[in-house]
Amino acid sequence: MRYRTLGQSRSLRVSAIGLGAMPLSIEGRPDETRALATVHAALDAGVTLLDTADSYHLPGDGPGHNERLVARALATYGGDTADVLVTTKGGRGRPADGSWTVTGSPRHLKSAAEASLKRLGVEAIGLYQLHKPDPAVPFEDSVGALRELLDEGKIRYAGISNTDTDQIRRAHAVLGDRLVSVQNRYSPAVRDSEPELRLCAELGIAFLPWSPLGGISRSSLDGPSRMTSEVPDRFEAFHAVARERGVSPQQVCLAWLLARSPAIVPIPGASRPQTIRDSAGAADLRLTPEELARLND
Repeated sequence: MRYRTLGQSRSLRVSAIGLGAMPLSIEGRPDETRALATVHAALDAGVTLLDTADSYHLPGDGPGHNERLVARALATYGGDTADVLVTTKGGRGRPADGSWTVTGSPRHLKSAAEASLKRLGVEAIGLYQLHKPDPAVPFEDSVGALRELLDEGKIRYAGISNTDTDQIRRAHAVLGDRLVSVQNRYSPAVRDSEPELRLCAELGIAFLPWSPLGGISRSSLDGPSRMTSEVPDRFEAFHAVARERGVSPQQVCLAWLLARSPAIVPIPGASRPQTIRDSAGAADLRLTPEELARLND
């Protein structure tokens, strides 16, 4: 496993590939045995960044299913977890209708962080992120709640998610070098966060793409890719490179992301042990300049 750093201090080191734990708790989630085995497989593969949120649960259920699952996985793992960074998020909800709500008031965020801290069973949350800006709350007020949590020692580092360049600059003005990550959607299919990625690299902030495999079929995880009708023509190059390398298109996609910027730490989701093992293998896949040129077209 290769490693990358979060934040300007360069003292927070994580695996170059993380695990997005969301699929283990939402619709279509696996049973607990397989869910725990998936997290354990990630740890076995050298993954040290586990991404969760209080809102990762079935619609209408109480918050925290995914956080409790991650905590149980760490508690039941037989190996060393001292270097594992658990990142969680607050500020969103999932009511019974399946929608995603946004609540970014300082009172809510501080209460949500306290609850997440208890569910994770830690003295301080490693990385706590504002899940999404709330248009009904001044952005500096929401970020100010993260600053208060930092000052109180309840979280060690702060991050923001689903933000634009202006919000990143404003959060950085409030949090300084304690702002270590930005989590936006970014993938071969969705590249509209290029400005945010460039700004993160400029400021020394990690960029954590969510849904990093967008546009890449997940139909074949156990060997070289075969083109299917599910794959748009513009992503055929990822499958062609995968066939030539004898790896999955998912590995090629994640290796492409790692090559885009040293600020990037992808957090692909997984609900099976073999899926995260395959994703983790992307850290060792070095694409040639010629291959990258093909993928960037």
